[in-house]
Amino acid sequence: MVAPLTGSPDGAGSRNTGSRPRAVGAAGPDAGDRTAATSAVGGTDRTRVRRLPDLAVHDRSTLHAVLDAGRVAHLAVADGGQPYALPVAYARDGERVLVHGSTGSRLFRHLAAGAPACLTVTLLDGLVLARSAFESSMNYRCAMVLGTLTALTGEAKLAALHRLSEHLLPGRWAEIRPPSAKELAATLVLALPLDECSVKVSAGPPDDPEDDLDRPVWAGVVPVAETYGIPQPDPKLRHDLPPPEW
Repeated sequence: MVAPLTGSPDGAGSRNTGSRPRAVGAAGPDAGDRTAATSAVGGTDRTRVRRLPDLAVHDRSTLHAVLDAGRVAHLAVADGGQPYALPVAYARDGERVLVHGSTGSRLFRHLAAGAPACLTVTLLDGLVLARSAFESSMNYRCAMVLGTLTALTGEAKLAALHRLSEHLLPGRWAEIRPPSAKELAATLVLALPLDECSVKVSAGPPDDPEDDLDRPVWAGVVPVAETYGIPQPDPKLRHDLPPPEW
């Protein structure tokens, strides 16, 4: 069975930024004190979109949709003056993002200790083939989250692992063996609140200048979709069982 993992962006207008009036208001003096559920997306000076600001999206439902459609994020942190960007599996859990890693990871321990971090998720929706190299681009949805992560323990940690499993491997938690005490001790589970975020969406056809339109070259959008392939059973599989129906 082949099924799309990501859908097309909702409410995305023309690539011509003039047709997408999405103004970004300046953050008020209490912006840093707002809770995630009420704070504006892109509402702080650090998250205000400056390059093509008309592509910024400010509603939290779009933020949630982008995070829910992805499975891999890049988590950036500086250690000893050297920046690192870690690819991580993640899941959104309400107004926070969950990630997990080994307790033996120096960078995960650094994050758990409160190092400032930046998490990004990018969904590629299409290649925009314009009539010039300069105007050629991509259609995408991107979310960025700034903040510090908190280590989870006890029942909260196990619940977070359940949420991660259900986002990445729907339905598997009820069928597979749960983590052992030893495995839990070897795993760090971190939560990043959605307090300071931005979302940017680019969609639509090329925005070629008028003097390029007569060029004899195909122009348009080539959609890009991530899909599941045909399941390949483990050679050691001892039971005749069907694969997940994703």
